[in-house]
Amino acid sequence: MEADIRWLDTPEVFRVNQMAAHSDHIWFGDESCYQAGMRHTDYGAAAAESDLFQSLNGTWEFRLFPNVKEALGAQEEIVGSQIDSVWDEIAVPCHIEMAGYEKIQYVNIQYPWEGCEYRRPPMTETAKGQREDIFSGAQYNPVGYYRLRFDLDEKLRGKQVSLFFEGVEQAVYVWLNGIFIGYAEDSFTPSEFDLSNVIKDTGNTLIVRVHKQGCSSFLEDQDFFRFFGIFRDVSLRAKPSLHIEDLWIQPEYRETPDKKNAGSVSVRFRYAGSIEGARLSIRILDAEGKTCLTTVAQAEQVLHYDMPEPVKLWEHRAPCLYRMELRLFDDRGELLEIVPYDFGFRRVEIVDKGNGTPVIELNGRRLILCGVNRHEWSAQGGRCIGEKERKWDMECFKRNHINAVRTCHYPDQIPWYYLCDREGIYVMAETNLETHGSWGKLDCIDGAWAMPGSFPAWEAVTLDRAKTNFEVLKNHPSILFWSLGNESFAGTTLEKMNRFYKEQDPGRLVHYEGVFFCPEYRETISDVESRMYAPPAEIRRYLTEEAEKPFILCEYMHDMGNSFGGMQSYMQLIDEFPSYQGGFIWDYIDQAIQVEDEVTGKPVLRYGGDFDDRPADYEFSGDGIVFADRSEKPAMQEVRYQYGRYES
Repeated sequence: MEADIRWLDTPEVFRVNQMAAHSDHIWFGDESCYQAGMRHTDYGAAAAESDLFQSLNGTWEFRLFPNVKEALGAQEEIVGSQIDSVWDEIAVPCHIEMAGYEKIQYVNIQYPWEGCEYRRPPMTETAKGQREDIFSGAQYNPVGYYRLRFDLDEKLRGKQVSLFFEGVEQAVYVWLNGIFIGYAEDSFTPSEFDLSNVIKDTGNTLIVRVHKQGCSSFLEDQDFFRFFGIFRDVSLRAKPSLHIEDLWIQPEYRETPDKKNAGSVSVRFRYAGSIEGARLSIRILDAEGKTCLTTVAQAEQVLHYDMPEPVKLWEHRAPCLYRMELRLFDDRGELLEIVPYDFGFRRVEIVDKGNGTPVIELNGRRLILCGVNRHEWSAQGGRCIGEKERKWDMECFKRNHINAVRTCHYPDQIPWYYLCDREGIYVMAETNLETHGSWGKLDCIDGAWAMPGSFPAWEAVTLDRAKTNFEVLKNHPSILFWSLGNESFAGTTLEKMNRFYKEQDPGRLVHYEGVFFCPEYRETISDVESRMYAPPAEIRRYLTEEAEKPFILCEYMHDMGNSFGGMQSYMQLIDEFPSYQGGFIWDYIDQAIQVEDEVTGKPVLRYGGDFDDRPADYEFSGDGIVFADRSEKPAMQEVRYQYGRYES
């Protein structure tokens, strides 16, 4: 198969030669590497210890072109010929703009090309008469070529090897050793490609072509700085002859008559390779490292075990985690791989308390969300962050009594979910979807070309984002809600997303706020009534007169400037109405970039519009309770006091 530039303009093509999405587990080839990995509390650091993983982070060669035409003009030279042209260098991971190669731009609702280009989503009524190459033929649509020459680590040789991108914005084509490998679009979920028939032990040349804009841009209109490039980790992953490709750990508990919790665990597996004669050694340890269960079984698709002793439950105040260790052996008894995964026993459900009072309960107790919306952000790195920032954010959550996070408005880096598991933070896991610019501008609600709506050509790509979000993250006990995305109106596609999550995972709740604008979908989209910035009086009226579903404020307070007054009026609702479950402050951290002031030479923070970016939404990027340099704003005092009232 050859790469086709028309995919950039076609919503129906969004993944080519990608491996199927699977659980985010890591694996090790021997005991010593496993023990070394488990000494780390950070997922990324643990993965780095695996003898079957090879990081490709570091310095790559780089070339930038202003548009597709010029990029394709250099394609043969870059990918197919032996001519070695002049290359620059760039760090991976890193945004291309933050490396100084492209213009920095911040916009909120509007699409970043508005006022410069007229575009409507292909395969919709409003796109009739529009040129077909709206992205591939654009005069401005930057393209970055990355090149890396590498040898395969010795322990990976002779095995099936895949290339794993944790995040690339926005559309990416991949070649290895001159052979086209695949294409991907979803910026914030992993894209993985099989290299087994192409990769060599030594002398490999990897070429990655990244486009700033494509059809996926219509689905990724989040309120943030518009970057592109390889901005999350890149690695090679080797798989033995038989490999656990996917696992889903499903713990359950029930309360016994003597008030103890009887637990059981089902595990669903998907394997790569033949399981004939293969065996699994399964060991479950409690939070103190004590072995609770150990057994050996034939490798099967589904295994089920009852826990021999009462189980401890996972929740914010006591996030008790158990560890499952899986050791996979072939038919000769040779150890192939070790797969660890931490899991927790907990139950989230909506309980009818009578008299029109539906209440979300966790482990039989009312759930109160003292939450924030959190963009991944660093003043130095943009959305390219690391363990240091994650750790600081979690410590900030803990000291300020924040118990919940909405991953606005895309899946976060994988290590963040492991950290939330460990620290007891409730997660609303959002699908990578926001299309605000297609329906809501200048206080005008217009659903004529609202995406993804009910347009058949946009259904598969949108559902794929929900499926990937679920498949990658399904094992995390911290995730209580799957969120369909943010500010994307409604329609039959969102109905099908809701149905997908409910059918695949009835043990969690589904959230979506945008149905507020399309009440005809209220019964078929979202388990909760969710609003943004609703005045307390409107919430009180709903809880008094309607209350068919529990109520959540998915965004409130909007801490822009000196604007955090009135939080008490929302917190009173928690005390008055059991169906009011709390909410998520908008938002956690300012999006601002640290630069050197031209006059003083001192470091300063610059917001939207400060980079001569047009269109721009200016200081709207600064609405957090934490400054971009991770110093707490005065508003945090109110957060700490109000949320602290519900800590115990």
